[in-house]
Amino acid sequence: MEKKIIKKKVTAAAKKTPAKSVVKPRVHKPKKAAHQAEAVAGLHNLKIPYGAHKPKKLLGRGSSSGHGKTSTRGSKGQTSRSGRDFYAGFEGGQTPLIRRIAKRGFTSVFKKEFQIVNLDSLKNIKDAVITLVLLEEKGLIKDRAKAVKILGNGELKNPLTVQAHAFSKGAIDKIQKAGGKTEIINVDGNV
Repeated sequence: MEKKIIKKKVTAAAKKTPAKSVVKPRVHKPKKAAHQAEAVAGLHNLKIPYGAHKPKKLLGRGSSSGHGKTSTRGSKGQTSRSGRDFYAGFEGGQTPLIRRIAKRGFTSVFKKEFQIVNLDSLKNIKDAVITLVLLEEKGLIKDRAKAVKILGNGELKNPLTVQAHAFSKGAIDKIQKAGGKTEIINVDGNV
């Protein structure tokens, strides 16, 4: 019996591919530089620790999820409801401190604030007429656009004409006794 020799046709693509060889994975070993020896912590080399960012819990997806039914809020009561369950100063239902302490007085929104100047400060000024501009130059007031009140603390010897938005009763008496006079300035700046 004759043996038939069957030759397989080898394609060109098969000839080009080499036999598969086992390739070992490269292990990357970083080289230590001279500047790495004295590494300093900074924003450039900070890393987020593992587990810092956790996925959001999905609540109320049925009892098999582990977070179904009451959705991790326990059962009934103030903290199980939607919205805020407490507020700043909440004391568990007991009357809060802010409501227990006594309240006295109020703060008026119409209160007028004056820059105060005493007669003691005016006795050293040699000018006959004292205006707001002069008071600002001498450093007795900070802003001439704001209201100025003259108080009667001290004594005057020279007769002065004093311009201001308001005067105390004692200041008017002492200025007039010294032979001076008081001029009240209106809000619009007119004397």
